[in-house]
Amino acid sequence: MAEALKPAGSAASAAGRLYPVDIKEEKPEVLEAAAQEYYAKLLEQHTTAAEFFSIPGRVKVKLEASLVCFLPLYGQDSKRRLLVLNDPQQKTTVLAVYLHNSWWPVEDILKTADLSREGLIQVQTFEERIVLFVLNDIIFGRQERSLMSDVVFIPHPEEEQAKIFWKNREAVAFYTVKAKGSLCGGHSSQCYLLPVLDTVFVQKRFRRCGLGTRMLQDFCKTFATEEALGISSPISADMYQVCQRFLDNHPEEQSRLWEVEAPGGWSQRTSVWLTIQLARNLPKKKDQSCHGEIFQDEESGQSGDSRMNKRPVQTPNIPAPPIRAEEFEDDCKEPLSSHLGVEEHGSQQAHQCKEPKKRVRRGILTEDIVPKQVKGASYNEGNRS
Repeated sequence: MAEALKPAGSAASAAGRLYPVDIKEEKPEVLEAAAQEYYAKLLEQHTTAAEFFSIPGRVKVKLEASLVCFLPLYGQDSKRRLLVLNDPQQKTTVLAVYLHNSWWPVEDILKTADLSREGLIQVQTFEERIVLFVLNDIIFGRQERSLMSDVVFIPHPEEEQAKIFWKNREAVAFYTVKAKGSLCGGHSSQCYLLPVLDTVFVQKRFRRCGLGTRMLQDFCKTFATEEALGISSPISADMYQVCQRFLDNHPEEQSRLWEVEAPGGWSQRTSVWLTIQLARNLPKKKDQSCHGEIFQDEESGQSGDSRMNKRPVQTPNIPAPPIRAEEFEDDCKEPLSSHLGVEEHGSQQAHQCKEPKKRVRRGILTEDIVPKQVKGASYNEGNRS
């Protein structure tokens, strides 16, 4: 277990120690060099006595080279890597991360001693990038993602815009955005034509608290001057429920939200609100060959995963395909976003009867995928583009 580090500033004075996100003394390359040196010692077995890592309430784990490995922080091509300790009983489970010459339990990586960290905070520092990685790759990707899910998540790129939701000095959720004008992928010359909500994740134990709706609202407020905002396609049933709740309470946003494929041209947009309306107004079909079981969002507490924008292996019932923007281009001179309404993440039925697209995140296959990385706008499953 990591030693308790004394608070260096007044922000953390109420707590008796600092956590990795609070320590900003060393550069990323210095942290990685220390991890490389420690790993080399494990390989050469230079330690004079066996070392153990323990977490309260759990069995001690002997520190040996076979149980540690480096994970790329920003994807397979990342120059930055983190040294992690795996569970000897279940090698895919990460128990701790090596930082500042100590092993830190995963739970401590997500904590802060800074009382000012509360609510949605923009990810800016390298330490906050590590928190984002742990939430995305370790908590969701390795602990909470359903084994039945076809979604594969990869680490977010270093330049990815992201906000972490801090609650009671703990990182509990996050969302990421593909900025307008940013490249659609490392192998593409196309750029996003509008801001796109790409990944949304809420830890299971913090669902049913409205965090998904609050993050969607924050996304809309952050880009208040934009006429149109995107949510990465495909949108999961859970994310549609979040959209429905939000848009029912904020009708002024109904014309702005679109389900989009990169780069987000009019022919690649589907009105979120119209999709919700179709699902509400048309009779449900029970054809099991085309429809799958319905998933509920985080706020109902029934969902299996926690990323907002991915469809499950089976898509929920939807009576008719959504209306796309190009169908109206001849009928209105102004952009559709200025006329059409949208509701909150809505109906569980708002999905077309077609096989879901498999996506992979950068690093693994590629998220949001672009190979769109595995998107993260799915409440219970992630979407990235």
